[in-house]
Amino acid sequence: MAKVEIYTWQSCPFCIRAKALLEQKGVRYQEYSIDGDNAARKVMSERSDGRTSVPQIFIDDKGIGGCDDLYALEEVGDLDRLLML
Repeated sequence: MAKVEIYTWQSCPFCIRAKALLEQKGVRYQEYSIDGDNAARKVMSERSDGRTSVPQIFIDDKGIGGCDDLYALEEVGDLDRLLML
């Protein structure tokens, strides 16, 4: 199974939705909350080529983007391949 990391903001509906899809698929992930954590926010921005929106999702250290990007991968059938499900 792939290594999945997600940077989130606690009250963000897109973060909640992205995590729900991962959980529905049985994917374990490492979550980094950027709520008040400037160091985590900086790391997220550096890893995602300057993006500051959440969530930012990484599969095997490759940035795939946010919630809409995650669902787009699922819609075309590519998410399982990336996750190696």
